[in-house]
Amino acid sequence: MTIEIRVPQLPESVADATLVAWRKQPGEAANRDENLADLETDKVVLEVPAPAAGVIKEFKVQQGATVKSGDLLAIFEPGATAAAAPKAAKSESATGKTETSAKSAGGAKLGPAARRVVEETGVEAAAVSGTGRDGRVTKADVVAHAAKQSAPAPAPSKSATAGKAVPSGPRAEQRVPMTRLRQRIAERLVQAQHTAALLTTFNEVDLTAINELRARHKDRFEKQHGVKLGFMSFFVKASIEALRKVPLMNAAVDGSDIIYHEYYDIGVAVSTDRGLVVPVVRNAENLGFAEIERQIADFGTRARSGSLTIEELQGGTFTVTNGGVFGSLLSTPIVNAPQSAILGMHKIQERPVVVDGQIVVRPMMYLAVSYDHRIIDGREAVQFLVAIKDCLEDPGRILLGL
Repeated sequence: MTIEIRVPQLPESVADATLVAWRKQPGEAANRDENLADLETDKVVLEVPAPAAGVIKEFKVQQGATVKSGDLLAIFEPGATAAAAPKAAKSESATGKTETSAKSAGGAKLGPAARRVVEETGVEAAAVSGTGRDGRVTKADVVAHAAKQSAPAPAPSKSATAGKAVPSGPRAEQRVPMTRLRQRIAERLVQAQHTAALLTTFNEVDLTAINELRARHKDRFEKQHGVKLGFMSFFVKASIEALRKVPLMNAAVDGSDIIYHEYYDIGVAVSTDRGLVVPVVRNAENLGFAEIERQIADFGTRARSGSLTIEELQGGTFTVTNGGVFGSLLSTPIVNAPQSAILGMHKIQERPVVVDGQIVVRPMMYLAVSYDHRIIDGREAVQFLVAIKDCLEDPGRILLGL
């Protein structure tokens, strides 16, 4: 008896997906739960697992096709063994040739995004060193390895080329289609610019107190909770206190109505090789520092390996993004619609400031809050940033709810 392999049920917010790669060819053996195909949505890459041990009998959809929930992908025969000559069933394209290397990365597990780059570049996956959790090979690892392999040879010295005409090679170009995620990011950013009246307000914060607090407790914190005490938990906690004081910053526009959220689902922007994703820390007001740090660390690892679920990327009432990790000193983040505000963190830089009439050097950070001016005025934005500044410069306010 054969089994129909169909597209899994996609969430309501995801209309369709692209079949970016078949991981098994007709006649090739597959174990139960082994990945048969990668489906890319505008949020994540989904895997289609084998329902049992067996083989694919027939493809019903070819690679690159757009599919919807419930569409028939392939006919699967459980219990069947691999064909006697599987090479004949495989295409001799780059995809087929690199499939073996994609599965044999020295025993390390490859995420969907990393496997796709292996296929596109022809990199021998076994030669790639994994930097992900438990030695997992990430897309960034494959890209870096491919760049090393394709690095141009050193230019000849001047003495070697003196008196000789050095031919100029062709000026190469490469046209690469956007991934669905990149397309979706572009659409959402343009939509936010066109539908909201965006404005950005700035302030700066002295992080001396946070640095001292982390220095005193970070070792004990990590030993007790198994996670490092970073800056993000302080900013998430400070944001929640500020949102409580200025509820409009946690609201959303729905037609002619304003929806006030009485909970705090904080989106944390994570940069990946495929683009920016914003997993959501649900009910962050009920979580401690360790729980927030643990969730953010897990989101970062799984975002880069392409294993976040669609549900983890949906919703959110407010977003925090940290351009400082890339060295950004100042920026104007774009609101993550349908939210009404986003906080931008930046690089911590020692600067001279005046404190109690004396010039001192302090670790300073510029803060930026972009907001929808349709419902939020400058007064609320400034009050919000001042509340965050107060909490970060005096962390005791966070614990006492002041």
